[in-house]
Amino acid sequence: MLVIPPIRIPAIMRSRLMLETASELVAAQGFLDRQVMILMRPQGDSQWRTRFYASDGPDSVDMVVNGEADIAICNPGGVLGMALRGRGPYKKPLPLRSLMVVPQFDQLGFAVTAKTGLKTLADLKRTKYPLRVSLRGQPDHSVHLVCNHALSAYGITLDDIVSWGGKVLYTEGLPMGPDRLGAVKRGELDAVWDEALPLWAPQALDMDMRFMAIDEPQLKALEDDGLMRAAITDEEYPGIGETVWTLDFSGWPVFCLESASEPMIYNFCAALDNRKAVVPWWEGEGPLPLERLCKDGKEGALYLPLHAGAERFWRERGYIS
Repeated sequence: MLVIPPIRIPAIMRSRLMLETASELVAAQGFLDRQVMILMRPQGDSQWRTRFYASDGPDSVDMVVNGEADIAICNPGGVLGMALRGRGPYKKPLPLRSLMVVPQFDQLGFAVTAKTGLKTLADLKRTKYPLRVSLRGQPDHSVHLVCNHALSAYGITLDDIVSWGGKVLYTEGLPMGPDRLGAVKRGELDAVWDEALPLWAPQALDMDMRFMAIDEPQLKALEDDGLMRAAITDEEYPGIGETVWTLDFSGWPVFCLESASEPMIYNFCAALDNRKAVVPWWEGEGPLPLERLCKDGKEGALYLPLHAGAERFWRERGYIS
């Protein structure tokens, strides 16, 4: 009888099989498990030594600080600015460092119906308007942290809005959904507060909604806390009229602890550079524009100093000078 010995699949092939399959799945329509944690270790080792976390929210900060992830992603970058300064939910400054930032320009929008008469968040506090607000249903989304911190600059909370006779609903889906802007159109809500303005601001304006501005004293205080201001302009969204000042929600910084291994961070950047041609970009194609990813820009700031390993790599390759 012919005995065919089992084929040994090399470690690199096994790992790539899993990684490539996961890459395909997270892009598949209808596949919901799109948040990814990658664990790596020497074969046979009892400990996972390298951990990458593809997050979209502030939980990534806790994961990195607690040692559950070595490198993670956070959106918006302003969350890291707060963490670096020990502001908002961060009770002490955290020693975080950037590797790069995936650029994407965005703003936070406090949209309300025109009939409320509200033009700024100061108007909301002064009038104690019983606003019926829709917020993102995802409980760990950064929009909650940033909205709550913006309100805290005025000394108010979402609970105060409820105490004034208002309502705060956590609604599934993006703002243009049937139970968010759709509920405003039906007269069930007065406000939608969220990010991703390019996706829903035009529809909100068509519905005779307006965006409340953050007043200058509070805006300066929020900047001191590590956030950045952003303008919502009539040029971007015809119908806005006078420029509305709000908070920046741009960028997806990739970050780590200052104490992270310099060789690991250097090798991460080198691997990204080697794969830049095949990493999907906003239009679904590569290459990644690395010349933009390792420095501040309108579409996203690093918010943190570069890690020593990242800075060394980007300088050696000529991406920064």
